[in-house]
Amino acid sequence: MSIVTDTVDWLSDSTHWSGDDGVPHRLVEHIGYTALTLGIAGAIAIPLGLWIGHTGRLRGIAVALTGAMRALPTLGLLTFIVLFTGIGLTAPIVALTVLSIPPLLAGAYAGLESVDRQTIDAARAMGMTELQILVKVEIPLALPLIVGGIRSAALQILATATVAAYVSLGGLGRYIIDGQKVSDYPQMVAGSVLVVALALVVDGMFAGLQTIALGARPASQPSRA
Repeated sequence: MSIVTDTVDWLSDSTHWSGDDGVPHRLVEHIGYTALTLGIAGAIAIPLGLWIGHTGRLRGIAVALTGAMRALPTLGLLTFIVLFTGIGLTAPIVALTVLSIPPLLAGAYAGLESVDRQTIDAARAMGMTELQILVKVEIPLALPLIVGGIRSAALQILATATVAAYVSLGGLGRYIIDGQKVSDYPQMVAGSVLVVALALVVDGMFAGLQTIALGARPASQPSRA
């Protein structure tokens, strides 16, 4: 039998869709790791990116830092962190957070930099404070790019969260790691297919959000309201 047929049989087997090792349970774990990482990274990177984009300060450092962080090998970083924290949730979450900060940071500051300077000058001329300009003018106009950064980060986390299984945690990566140990290739392919399917669904959701954000952008001329 071919690997494709064997994979379909694996996915069709009802025993793989129930219990703690079933697909729904592993899917929830995978989404949980992704959401937790995205929340932590977003809390760090988005406010910092908005500040950089609004003030123009430290942009060169931010670009260099995000470039360096993108170059870090996630599995190598995970192994390094495990040496200090031990086996557990901390190491993969830290490693995935480092991976997801660059697109979030870049999306935030690039989004604000894309706003027409004349629009910002007009807002200042109307007497708006810097905070009002940021909240009422820059962020609404930059929202599609900010959402794009979140979209990119979410997809990177989803694809890479399989490393959690490397340190004995759950998620869809469990099928890949466990299958590799016993040369169960249908299980490994099934795990990969599930990760790809989840990524496509999430990508479609964020694509819709970007479209909504683009359509909801206010007029470039600020109002006094």
